[in-house]
Amino acid sequence: MTDNTYDPSAFDASLDTTGLYCPEPIMLMHNKVRDMTPGQVLKVIATDPATTRDVPKFCQFLGHQLLLQEESDAHYVYLIRLA
Repeated sequence: MTDNTYDPSAFDASLDTTGLYCPEPIMLMHNKVRDMTPGQVLKVIATDPATTRDVPKFCQFLGHQLLLQEESDAHYVYLIRLA
């Protein structure tokens, strides 16, 4: 579930996975969150439609909060608050 009241311009780190396909975006997300601390917000940009399924499951499995999930110009944007 996404939090529609969150400011999409507020994030601590970003990860651009444009042009990459499953499982690479999720693998890179795992690596990125290791370098971050709980409460920080990660912005992920992707072009793989499978991320619409994989990113919410990633968040659910690891206890992260999916703040935003949107599609714009064939790009998928996610904001994730780390648990």
